[in-house]
Amino acid sequence: MPDFSTFNGLKLCVVIPTYNNAQTLEKVVRDARAHHVAVMVVNDGSTDSTPVVMNQLGDDIIKLHYEKNRGKGYALRLAFRTALNQGYDYVLTMDADGQHLASDFPIFEENIRKHPDTLIVGSRGMEEENMPKKNSFANRFSNFWFAVQTFRKLPDTQSGFRVYPLKKMGKVRWLTNRYETELEILVRCAWRGVEIVPVPVHVYYPPAEERVSHFRPRVDFLRISLLNTFLCLLALVYGYPSMLIYKLLKKR
Repeated sequence: MPDFSTFNGLKLCVVIPTYNNAQTLEKVVRDARAHHVAVMVVNDGSTDSTPVVMNQLGDDIIKLHYEKNRGKGYALRLAFRTALNQGYDYVLTMDADGQHLASDFPIFEENIRKHPDTLIVGSRGMEEENMPKKNSFANRFSNFWFAVQTFRKLPDTQSGFRVYPLKKMGKVRWLTNRYETELEILVRCAWRGVEIVPVPVHVYYPPAEERVSHFRPRVDFLRISLLNTFLCLLALVYGYPSMLIYKLLKKR
């Protein structure tokens, strides 16, 4: 195994939530582990052979299981809590379908050291080969509402390739459990004064016939729309005042 020794001195754990990604999970874990970093896999109630694949992973991998699919947001919350309890300061999340590349880890390391205690978001090129058109539209939609709710602009609010500063984020009761949780985290971290830094990353989209996607266009788009409506209302009474208070405190 090559020794990249990424994240030296940083208390960071790579978290890989998975739901029915048995075909790609082992390679994703192997590529991440090649950087000599702690890895946690969260099995979000998979119904394929994912449990078998996880059992074949090394004993140095942190493995979390539960029987019923509860959504990516639930998996992330469980992972954050577990990582904090085990003494980690940061969590780097990547998808189990092979879209995110461990070769980009050094980009995150560089920015953690340059911008400690920030939420770092890997921004995909929207013109990547084989990128589904629905992804581009959904991202533009999400970016617009994020700007309305936080007065900040991000090029890719739907990327799941991120570094979360666990202690800086603090304890938050997230409202959502599924696909839309990653957007909620961005907005509510912005309200709490957490800096958000975008960094360019690569992404691999397999041909359509090989792609495994759990995004349900109608249901998940409705969930995101309802969340955005609620967050816009909440921004008026909580989000905007909170950002102002944190800004004033920062200047003191």
